[in-house]
Amino acid sequence: MKLLAELCEACGVPGREERVRDIVRRELEPLVDELRTDAMGSVIAMRRGSGRRKLAVQAHMDEIGFLVKYLDEDGFLRLQPLGGHDPRNMMAQRVAVLGKRDLPGLLYAEVKPPHLQTPEDRQKLPKVYDFFVDVGLPPEEVRELVPIGTPVVISRHLETVGHAVSCKGLDDRVAVYVMIEAVRRAKRSEFTLYPVATCQEEVGCRGATTTAFEIDPDVGIAIDVTIASDIPGVNKHEHVTCLGKGAAIKIMDSLSISSPRVVEALRTLAERREIRHQMEILPSGGTDAGPLQRTRSGVPVATLSVPTRYVHSSVEMAHKDDIEAAIQLLAAFIEEGHEFDLSL
Repeated sequence: MKLLAELCEACGVPGREERVRDIVRRELEPLVDELRTDAMGSVIAMRRGSGRRKLAVQAHMDEIGFLVKYLDEDGFLRLQPLGGHDPRNMMAQRVAVLGKRDLPGLLYAEVKPPHLQTPEDRQKLPKVYDFFVDVGLPPEEVRELVPIGTPVVISRHLETVGHAVSCKGLDDRVAVYVMIEAVRRAKRSEFTLYPVATCQEEVGCRGATTTAFEIDPDVGIAIDVTIASDIPGVNKHEHVTCLGKGAAIKIMDSLSISSPRVVEALRTLAERREIRHQMEILPSGGTDAGPLQRTRSGVPVATLSVPTRYVHSSVEMAHKDDIEAAIQLLAAFIEEGHEFDLSL
């Protein structure tokens, strides 16, 4: 999984996805007939099919992170969050500060050291805006190397943990990986295929909105992670999906209710090819399928999900078998999705 590691370890906050974009362009270019980057920074590829219908497949490149919004007199960096952060996942993290040169830094909150805390101090939970970054340099060097607007991201390497992989940025680099590998494996298609790596999903699915409008597809598949909360402290009926039980076919989330025809096509292909899968209803959260579904006069869509534990943390975890199942199912839809009646 060398490519997955490269994608996850690359830095790409919303609006600053250029390092991820370079990898995506390198990998997709030999597999498609056309490839370009739009004005917002999304990568739009196209591979001609034997039929007239267009299939858009979208996975987003960006990850949650921060921009530097203020440098204080002591050289500490104050942050503007991008995307949904839980401060309980932010404490005592290593970060990369992408200034005039890349700098390692430490993410910490405005809390007293444990040895100085009162009982009242120990009851306080930090908020997102309480956090700062320490780059261990004198203030004058920080001002020289870190302009306002510099991206900051969690710094982690992809690790194998049992039968799973863990890293920051699996949301949504694992889906970008699934898209690239499925395009590589799919040998035929009547669809004219548009693999799209979108920008700025974590701040409102912005790249998906513009790319879907341009492509005007006949059918769309978004690829993303989904919640696998099959861990201690969560009731079984709240698990959404479970790690190791296959790719997830989304029925609905906060931004879209999947086309029942597309859902049934994915389910049928999974059963036909004996690809392990599970059905998903996500009560909160959304994917690029939302704007894809609502573009122009409407598009039949569904989301293909990779179950992931600890989403929006530095230790996101996905099972290798689920990743492989998602690749196989997406490749199957690229090859055979045209056989299904997807209209209502």
